[in-house]
Amino acid sequence: MMEYLPHVKRIVNRMAIHLPATVDIEDLYNVGVIGLIQAIDRYDASRENKFLTYATHRIRGAVLSELRSRDFLSRSNRRKIREMDHAYAMLEQQLGRDAEDHEVAKVLQVDLDQFDTIKKLSTISFISFEEMGYSDANDKGRLLKFVTEDDMDALALANLNELKQAMATAIDQLPEKEKMVLSLYYFDELNMKETGQVLNITESRVSQIHSQAIVRLRNKLRRANIIEH
Repeated sequence: MMEYLPHVKRIVNRMAIHLPATVDIEDLYNVGVIGLIQAIDRYDASRENKFLTYATHRIRGAVLSELRSRDFLSRSNRRKIREMDHAYAMLEQQLGRDAEDHEVAKVLQVDLDQFDTIKKLSTISFISFEEMGYSDANDKGRLLKFVTEDDMDALALANLNELKQAMATAIDQLPEKEKMVLSLYYFDELNMKETGQVLNITESRVSQIHSQAIVRLRNKLRRANIIEH
């Protein structure tokens, strides 16, 4: 427990940066610790799956479940996120260029503060089970078991491999700065502040670029029919 507790804090902090200030981070730490305890209890060392990888899925999953129970990732919020994605796609097609935030906010008929909240919420969970076509509880459980326990379910494996290939193609098509932010944030695991220092831009600008990249990726995956429209 003591060895892996710092990872709980790291994971929660990286997720919390996209959450409203009203969220109690200490509560999320506690939920993350429960996820770690579950990982320790259920980890099968005979599988070719590193404990940290398994624990990360459990910790992140526990925090996401808590956020859903608090309505941060409710159906209503997911609907708002989807409407934002569609507004971006529509404007970019009409304008022939990247849409500005104020233009999307106007289409959605919300002010910029409300729009910023929707955009931050959109980065908490990149793709939902429902968007991948897993609306049934049994289907969700099967996919989650594959992700966390490396259970080689053929259908789940095929779907995730298709998603992985589509993601690689979509990322390759992003503007260079967006690719750099994603690389530093997800692969090098720098936080927003550290990423900004590397790129010589502000932390808030990194957050904006990150959110924009996520929106673009989801739109590309929808156009490729990888996730549902």
